[in-house]
Amino acid sequence: MTSLTRREALAASTTATLAATIAAATPAWALESGALGAATAPTANGAAWDLSEIYPDDAAWEAARKGALTAVPSLTAWRGKLGDSAETLAKAMVAISDMGRTIARIYVYVSLKADEDVRVSANQQRQAQAIDLYTAYGEAVSWFSPEILAIGAEKIEGFIAANAVLKSRFDFSLRNTLRQAPHTLSANEEALLASTSAPLQGPEDIRGQLVASDIPWPTITLSTGKSIRLDDQGYTLVRDAPNRADRKKVFDTFWATYGQFRNSLGAAYLSKLKADVFDMKARRYKTSLAASLSGNDVPEAVYRTLVAETNKGLPELHRYFELRRRLLKLPDMAYYDIYPPLVSLERKVTIQEMRSVVLEAVKPLGPDYVTLLGKATAGKWMDPLPRPGKRSGAYMNPGAYDVHPYLLLNLGENYEGMTTYAHEWGHAMHSLLAARAQVYDKADYPLFTAEIASTCNEQLLAAYMVGRAKTKEEKLFYLGQQLEGIRGTFFRQTMFAEFELACHDKAEAGEGLSGEAFSALYLDLLKRYHGPKVAIDPVYASEWEYIGHFYSSFYVYQYATSISAASYFARSILKGGAKERDNYLGVLKAGGSDHPVALLKRAGLDMASPAPYQAIIATFKDTLDQCEALMA
Repeated sequence: MTSLTRREALAASTTATLAATIAAATPAWALESGALGAATAPTANGAAWDLSEIYPDDAAWEAARKGALTAVPSLTAWRGKLGDSAETLAKAMVAISDMGRTIARIYVYVSLKADEDVRVSANQQRQAQAIDLYTAYGEAVSWFSPEILAIGAEKIEGFIAANAVLKSRFDFSLRNTLRQAPHTLSANEEALLASTSAPLQGPEDIRGQLVASDIPWPTITLSTGKSIRLDDQGYTLVRDAPNRADRKKVFDTFWATYGQFRNSLGAAYLSKLKADVFDMKARRYKTSLAASLSGNDVPEAVYRTLVAETNKGLPELHRYFELRRRLLKLPDMAYYDIYPPLVSLERKVTIQEMRSVVLEAVKPLGPDYVTLLGKATAGKWMDPLPRPGKRSGAYMNPGAYDVHPYLLLNLGENYEGMTTYAHEWGHAMHSLLAARAQVYDKADYPLFTAEIASTCNEQLLAAYMVGRAKTKEEKLFYLGQQLEGIRGTFFRQTMFAEFELACHDKAEAGEGLSGEAFSALYLDLLKRYHGPKVAIDPVYASEWEYIGHFYSSFYVYQYATSISAASYFARSILKGGAKERDNYLGVLKAGGSDHPVALLKRAGLDMASPAPYQAIIATFKDTLDQCEALMA
């Protein structure tokens, strides 16, 4: 999980969305030996990571916050002076960057504390204070981009050529600021937009609190006699229940519970859409999609080609659902049948086993990668298991620059949990490798490349497991997991992307929208993507309410583009040698030193063309062929 890049914070060209996107907005880090060590006992509230490496206690955090709050106004002293000389510009940018680095560390600590137990209101209040601090920072540097633009490209290029600090640390961010001149406002207008960041965070905050603490999640009893509280965490743990009646009960109950809050969650999401339209208009973009993609210079053709090519590949997805029905020996196929493994493999996988298997699976990435991952996974960087009150889902938070990444997971002790483990540690390794290869201000990679390292790890894990399968059933299990990975990360995320695009199109056109309208739109997509042979109860249309990523607009499509890129790299690494491995690692080490589409194009991938998406659909088809051959 990644969010606001440091160069965006530095340029302050998108300060209206600062607070909405800082959930993981921090620098990337060098690994320090002092941060390593054997895992110790959980903290008093049950968390297994060690946040004292960021700040020793809440008092130290509070002192840092107050110090930063006092220091932030000093950044305005550089206003009007950036054009004086290259040396002055360099000093100003160092001061702004260092302040952002400090504030990121402040935010990371309290956001992790808040996610340990979302019911602790004191931590939620501290997190709000950190967001306010980010807002103050955005306001204090909101003049930066307009002033750079006023100086002009010719003079800025001269400064870059004349100053080593500008050339080594800030050349890319300066040129990126100049590139976005048509969408950068006056200094006063930028300051006004910066002040909207906290209120525009409201829809996501409201949705988060409703889901985490206010919705009365029911408890159900399965056919095994086991009772489970069916919140987001409980749902993910039992949605693949082996008993079909249990699966139907889980789906019917869970989505009906969400459906009771359709109006409130619909109002929250509509407010988010209106915020995006406001930002689009304020910055003079034609569409919300263009506004979102502009920061990383991603052509709209990437998004639209992804959706178009995925729709062309839907017959293969429908073929997969028929294969699933046959392997599960079902008389028909329903939406609640999409999660059970194609072949049962009942084996508990402990966290220690996950670590050892993943370290073996990623050996094609070379000994340096394996050694670094081994050291990182030995540290107390991860909170792996679910518990009441803990934030649901999984993410890698890059952490504070002088510390290391942190990982929040809610693992089941099974193969799915192991893939999540491999995925999130792939994110962490991306951060660590970029930090080693790039200066601080170029190490923070954008969202578009963020999911490549994590998904490539998953692909390597799947290949490792298939290669070591001892029986036909075991091989079918792991091939099925590969199919499910592509279904969930490519097809499903593109369906989400299509939903987002349709919702934004309607909001931009001024059409009336509500929770009911969102559900109707989502139901149509569910039926088209899953085909005529998969039964979908209308109550399942509430699923859009469950997808928190919709509040990070136009985020999810990058899962689909990333698995396409990751599939390409994984195949080339497994079939090739050191050259192919180093080509892939070069993308990770590049961090944020260039725009992501340009980085991948240099590595041989044109993400605006149909080729990457056609290739992964072909991989999906080939895997289906292998499964059918084994069945025959």
